[in-house]
Amino acid sequence: MGEQMKKEIAQILRDELKDPRVGFVTVTSVEVSGDLRHAKVFVSVLGDEDAKKQSLEGLQKATGFIRREVGQRIQLRYTPEIVFKFDASIEHGDKIARLLSQVGDSGKDVT
Repeated sequence: MGEQMKKEIAQILRDELKDPRVGFVTVTSVEVSGDLRHAKVFVSVLGDEDAKKQSLEGLQKATGFIRREVGQRIQLRYTPEIVFKFDASIEHGDKIARLLSQVGDSGKDVT
């Protein structure tokens, strides 16, 4: 269920959501509760802290529209309540890669 919701939400964000506050947003994962009543949608946002904040505000404002669209597309009897959460794992991975690169560069023999 989570993967299907992830696919549908990503398509809605890409093709149908016209809120200018929502920038370049990637749906990284969706966790659906066992009773299918709640879904946490984790997103990654390209940009600075203000862009992230604006995007999350736009997503929260559009939650009803997104939920309705997902329910129609997946044809669920009950569509889960959707909560958007920021996923910082991509940023953390990028930071670790940069740090490892710096460590690798500083360890080179310069002769």
